Amino acid sequence: MNIRIIAVGKMKERFYREGSDYYLKRLAPYARLEVIEVPEAPPGLQGSPEEQKALAYEEKEITRHIREDAYLIVLDAQGETLDSPALASRLAKLQLEGKVKADFIIGGPAGLAKGLKERAPLCLSLSALTFPHRLARIILLEQLYRSFKIIRGEPYHR
Repeated sequence: MNIRIIAVGKMKERFYREGSDYYLKRLAPYARLEVIEVPEAPPGLQGSPEEQKALAYEEKEITRHIREDAYLIVLDAQGETLDSPALASRLAKLQLEGKVKADFIIGGPAGLAKGLKERAPLCLSLSALTFPHRLARIILLEQLYRSFKIIRGEPYHR
């Protein structure tokens, strides 16, 4: 499977980068993975009164990297909650249907624009808890790794 993660913001902190790199390395035998970091909205657009402008700015940056032939999955707190076997099942089903490309979208601190959420066939919530978007990226990578282990029937430490 060919997976692209399009995420708002750079991972500046070393511990986030190390966590991300760890799972990217572990995923290499299972999928071709690419992470694209798009810039956060400029500070002048962030904050409550300007939030819609910030979301529109980030939506434009994200949209430039979405592949037309990819299955689009956005991460959103109000999305569908799946357990690990269900996520693995969804990914396996996509592969069986010939959808070999999947683009996962992770928004910034303000979330994602409504247009992106409406465009995606799957809106996925990682948890009812709130996570920093950089940590959400690591959690997504871990869940993708776990999913491929499940799909292949390989053991995974519980």
